[in-house]
Amino acid sequence: MLTGLSEDVWDIDDLRKTAVINNELLRLNVDIAALQETRLADSGILKEKDYTFYWQGKAPDEPRQHGVAFAVKNSLLSMVEPGSNGSERLLPLRLNTTTGPITLVSVYAPTLNATLETKDRFYENLTSVINSIPDKEQLILLGDFNARVGADNDSWPSCLGKFGVGKMNENGQRLLELCAFYNLCITNSYFQTKPQHKVSWRHPRSKHWHQLDLILVRRSAINCVLHVRSYHSADCDTDHSLVCCKIRLNPKRFYRSRKQGNPRIDVSKMSQPDLTQKFAEALEKELDATQTGDSAMGKWETLRNIMHCTALATFGKRTTKTHDWFEAKSSVMIPVIEAKRAALAEYKRSPSQRNLQILRATRSKAQQVARHCANEYWQQLSNDIQKAAISGNTRGMYDGIKKALGPTKSKTAPLKSSTGEIISDKQQQLGRWVEHYSDLYSRRNTVTSAALDAIECLPIMEELDAEPTVEELSKAVDKLASRKAPGSDGIPPDLLKQCKCSLLHPLHKVLCQCWKEGAVPQDMRDAKIVTLYKNKGERSDCNNYRGISLLSIVGKVFAKVILTRLQKLAERVYPESQCGFRAERSTVDMIFSLRQLQEKCREQQMPLYVSFIDLTKAFDLVSRDGLFKILHKIGCPPKLQSLIESFHTDMKGTVQFNGSCSEPFSISSGVKQGCVLAPTLFGIFFALLLKHAFGSATEGIYLR
Repeated sequence: MLTGLSEDVWDIDDLRKTAVINNELLRLNVDIAALQETRLADSGILKEKDYTFYWQGKAPDEPRQHGVAFAVKNSLLSMVEPGSNGSERLLPLRLNTTTGPITLVSVYAPTLNATLETKDRFYENLTSVINSIPDKEQLILLGDFNARVGADNDSWPSCLGKFGVGKMNENGQRLLELCAFYNLCITNSYFQTKPQHKVSWRHPRSKHWHQLDLILVRRSAINCVLHVRSYHSADCDTDHSLVCCKIRLNPKRFYRSRKQGNPRIDVSKMSQPDLTQKFAEALEKELDATQTGDSAMGKWETLRNIMHCTALATFGKRTTKTHDWFEAKSSVMIPVIEAKRAALAEYKRSPSQRNLQILRATRSKAQQVARHCANEYWQQLSNDIQKAAISGNTRGMYDGIKKALGPTKSKTAPLKSSTGEIISDKQQQLGRWVEHYSDLYSRRNTVTSAALDAIECLPIMEELDAEPTVEELSKAVDKLASRKAPGSDGIPPDLLKQCKCSLLHPLHKVLCQCWKEGAVPQDMRDAKIVTLYKNKGERSDCNNYRGISLLSIVGKVFAKVILTRLQKLAERVYPESQCGFRAERSTVDMIFSLRQLQEKCREQQMPLYVSFIDLTKAFDLVSRDGLFKILHKIGCPPKLQSLIESFHTDMKGTVQFNGSCSEPFSISSGVKQGCVLAPTLFGIFFALLLKHAFGSATEGIYLR
């Protein structure tokens, strides 16, 4: 039996106080908290040290009003699927368990003085959310309903317990009618507690306490609720008290809704000589004690597993750190906050003038300390960024700016299907991404025989088929950029660079075996696609996202070895005008040439026509069959061509979206995005395409 899952309702004025809320929820051992009146725009996710916040608010161009959110303990994220219904007053959250899903809804109802139209619209939306959840699934509504339901158990026996409080008002009657229709129970009224533990809000003028924050469940699940009460000791500068509900959920195990990838290795420790030496010794010991397969795939799988396990044991797992002034100054802030909370609790117990003065003094001191800590933190951070910029330390400057931005906020939105329908379910969203990228990367494009026949056959450069040397591999490793995301194998580039001496010869053996077989392992072909919003257009449209392919770093090293040979082939067909992705040339040269032409044509009063063409999905639409035939035509030797084809043949992709990973799908068109070979392969293809298209055209511009 699972016990102790707390679902809390908390009104807050500003959700940017998430660091304070994080500490308060952790102190009270809360698992999931529903928050109201957050006043945050749009929808999004913010991850703090112990909790992750999901919010839903109004559009960015509308006034900052209302808003609802959930705070979920990070240990429970694997079972969470946030939803959205486009309302700033309702936010569904789905929990996946082995007995089926449970839907929580954070609710912020209109006040008693709101217009009838506003109330009608709210209850229509709430009814729509309830109707969308199957009757067999558990439903829990948590929030500030701004309704007094009273204690008339005789009139409302199906939805109101025997321990209600106060009198019913107009909003309360409407809520009770909704509960009676949908067989919902108000759990706050089912437990005999002290009067002060039933109420959650005190009227600012009459000073009377009322029960406005409620937790509703289906009548069939009322026996699972163990206890409900208010906690007035919880302090986050809000006029509402925390209402906590302890509920029992069966069974004990949670269903994991997301696939778990390889643990990320802590690359920050790889610059320590003692650890790199320890890694080299452990790696050599493991390789000597392990038998590797004869094939390239067998050798690579053995080396990959040993590399990752040994690196993880030596350098440890990378932990995500939140960069925020509150976290940096927590040792100073926490005691002040605790003193303020204690003063508030004392004032609530004994509301005397003396205790009120003490409360005001502690609040004032807390604000002063907070301002001082924040100013001190920002001053130090600004100095660090300035020093890094002056000394040319780009990485240090970037890290400082990242700290200045604080905890990362990521906005969320439901996706649209290919027919324009809204998709909110996480698994269906992943399916939509698979559909989108399958259509994009599986388009069959052909090159006509006439165009291929027109390409001149060049002599085969047999010397490019020679087996690569250790020196070539070493140079390829040196060219790797540090601090880049690894592929599906979890091997970061920093591991290869910092531990090159111990890894070079094992990697060279794998590379030589690949060269003999003319094929690379599947890991080095596959791509993990991460979606990034382009900051234009609707977030629900898949076309407004850029797919970034994360590839195997070892595969990139092998591709760099092949690239040095492929570039020699490219020089055979590149026109003089090709400057992009070409050694000792730059697009700046082309811009200079164009400026010179403009000046000369204006001097000589000659017309100049310039066409700027943006090729849509250019890399993704290259015909692979046509490209491989072109490589053969320009003299690519058989082994080199087999390896290039192997990087593209039977390639699989997976999409990573909102922390979940999709099922693999085939990628059968275009050059490999993110691969170092892609620009050169595209350059060869496009150079011959232009040559075929403009072969008979008059080249150049005649100047007198």
